[in-house]
Amino acid sequence: MQSVPAVEWPTVGLWLAIHGLFAAATWWHAAVPPWLLPLIGAPLVCWHASYQHEAIHGHPTRVGWLNAALAGLPLMLWVPYGIYRDSHLKHHENEYLTDPIEDPESFYVTPGEWALYSTPRRVLHRVVNALAGRLLIGPAFVAGLFLCREALKVVRGRADLRAWAMHAAGAGLLLSWVLLVCEMSLWTYLLCFAYPGTSLLLLRSFAEHHAAPEPEDRTAIVEAEPPFALLFLNNNLHVAHHDKPGVPWYRLPRYEAVRRLNTARPSERIYRGYREIARHWLFRAKESPVHPHL
Repeated sequence: MQSVPAVEWPTVGLWLAIHGLFAAATWWHAAVPPWLLPLIGAPLVCWHASYQHEAIHGHPTRVGWLNAALAGLPLMLWVPYGIYRDSHLKHHENEYLTDPIEDPESFYVTPGEWALYSTPRRVLHRVVNALAGRLLIGPAFVAGLFLCREALKVVRGRADLRAWAMHAAGAGLLLSWVLLVCEMSLWTYLLCFAYPGTSLLLLRSFAEHHAAPEPEDRTAIVEAEPPFALLFLNNNLHVAHHDKPGVPWYRLPRYEAVRRLNTARPSERIYRGYREIARHWLFRAKESPVHPHL
């Protein structure tokens, strides 16, 4: 595999594009029709989250603190970069993929948890297992669940206070720009940028993992339409990403092409774009919320 340079200029250019477009969209938000603003804001927030994912895996430089600083502005508002980084690296322990106990990004629950859930909570889990539910209420669901878990960590004295302090500083900087300089209301930012941006991110992750007895069979590939491939920085090629997490976004399609020729498994799930996923599961639950192999 080709070595990664000390500074990945395509990713530096990506950072400049995302932040420049975000600054422009917020500065001139009042000139944008209300129906159009979320169509601009949501992709920018999602694109930034995709950039954060690149930073977690060591891009665009070999200097960890610099990568974290470049990725640290919390455009989604609800998740600190440091906690996202640590939980995502835990998610990459492939032997535990989808395990609701060990994988912090799993949407499954254990049979024991399910037995204790109230009927409304069971309904909620089933709703977010359909694509429409994941997109419409998924951001509130994942943010609420995350914040509840973080609150419990505070009570138990296990919170990552440094990550939250860095997050508070970044959120303060972001909101100073949005609310004071650009004179955008908080509700406008939440409804046109943060919430729908998180929703787009949940579109990418909706079908990328599923329970299976063998770890190698738990990850899927979505042959995304070109706009989504760029928006997700090719992370829709998720088998390739889990196979070699350090491959930068602009080399991942080539790596996937070679991997599929040489080492692809017959059991791999391949979706022909997000339209196929929507056809299957827009209003139908993709699977049971209860992990089938625990």
